[in-house]
Amino acid sequence: MNSQLIVKSIKDLFQLCPLEKIQFYNQDLVIIVKPNLLYDILLFFKYHVSYQFDILTCITGVDYPNNKYRFKLVYDLLSIRYNIRLRVKTFTHELFGVDSCDKLYFTAGWYECEIWDMYGVFFKNHSNLKRILTDYGFEGHPLRKDFPLSGFVEMKYNETEKRVINESIELCQEYRTFKFLSPW
Repeated sequence: MNSQLIVKSIKDLFQLCPLEKIQFYNQDLVIIVKPNLLYDILLFFKYHVSYQFDILTCITGVDYPNNKYRFKLVYDLLSIRYNIRLRVKTFTHELFGVDSCDKLYFTAGWYECEIWDMYGVFFKNHSNLKRILTDYGFEGHPLRKDFPLSGFVEMKYNETEKRVINESIELCQEYRTFKFLSPW
């Protein structure tokens, strides 16, 4: 079955299913689904004989703070058998959890921990959801658009104490006069 037939069969199959949207982007098929249907859609595409998207290549997150559903999650799937890629997107916000697919795709565990750490999107039924890129005492989620760019505490590794320490910083700037016509 070639990629054009797969695309046509997906369109025909999901005429009855409550998908948000089906679109193309640079020769890739993109399906937008509701977050409560995400796990079922991924399960279907992995085990159905006509699709066999066995590999989850990536999960990414995007923050749109002005939207009602602030976070977009993008799942990139690959079918080795049919040599086709599928991108499944869903939208959520910080109060909703998304079903984890780490038991379905083993690579999803790391990606979901990263998205939890950086954006604060909670994955329900995850086997070991924890911070992996920031310190365990870290407050906030650094890739959110509303995350402050400067603060009052600096975290750094102290070689003599052999641990991460927090130091207060002072953000002050002296008043300067700039002479824009002077080359110096």
